[in-house]
Amino acid sequence: MCQHQPPCPSADSADREAAHLVAHHPEQGWSLLCNGVLLFEDTGELLPDGQVIAPHRPLGAEHVTTAA
Repeated sequence: MCQHQPPCPSADSADREAAHLVAHHPEQGWSLLCNGVLLFEDTGELLPDGQVIAPHRPLGAEHVTTAA
């Protein structure tokens, strides 16, 4: 599917999110990568074979308050 040189990572590789954008719709919360992966705003993914990857957004740093 990918015509880039060097080719983008395939949909089944660990670095699949590094593929080039084909379509980007931030108003709808999704982007299509050239390897066929649908990447959602919440960091979830839908692979071309129908497999769902749960959101994997990193946890934010906790705010620590110290008394002076």
